[in-house]
Amino acid sequence: MSVTDPQPPAPDPHTDAAQEALRDRIAADSLTTRRDYLRIVATVSGGLAVGGVAVASGILHQHGDSEGAPEPRRIADRILPGESLAFRYPGSEDRAVAVRLDDGTLAGYSAVCTHLACAVLWRKERGSEGELYCPCHEGVFDARTGGVTAGPPPRALPKVLLVEQADGSVWAIGTTRSGETAREGLCREQGDALRICRTSPDPERNERT
Repeated sequence: MSVTDPQPPAPDPHTDAAQEALRDRIAADSLTTRRDYLRIVATVSGGLAVGGVAVASGILHQHGDSEGAPEPRRIADRILPGESLAFRYPGSEDRAVAVRLDDGTLAGYSAVCTHLACAVLWRKERGSEGELYCPCHEGVFDARTGGVTAGPPPRALPKVLLVEQADGSVWAIGTTRSGETAREGLCREQGDALRICRTSPDPERNERT
């Protein structure tokens, strides 16, 4: 009687075929998943790039884009020195911020950064008068003028024109485009409805006409 090593069972061709098919399916699913992932990444990256270019070039909606005259809107009963207020004006999609500086100056701006449209925040504790700050890319704007003081924003913040009534209430009455003066913004939106728009800002020109 001889002792021999046990022989492995003969492979089942049906089992091998099933395993091979399973491996092929896993490989195909993995390839599809990787392709889908890369497609999603490329789409999102492309969308961000296009959006950034659109904002930088002024294609997307910005404060002051509309030619019509916005309705005046009461935004606060009172804003005290050192306080700020986030609000929407002239439309429900237009983020804005009002700040009262320590010397009583009241200023309003679009709260959409002119770089890539991130939200602009008020930081009272920064500098002598506070600052308007975009946390996305460290953009900084002057609280008194809206001008760029640091970071990548290419333009000043558009202004939201504010007036204070005798009872202390604060009203938004118009907007400017980036770089416009308050008078230019009002006259563009209101036209000849305002007396100041029917006269030239140049005294010499007024004397000549």
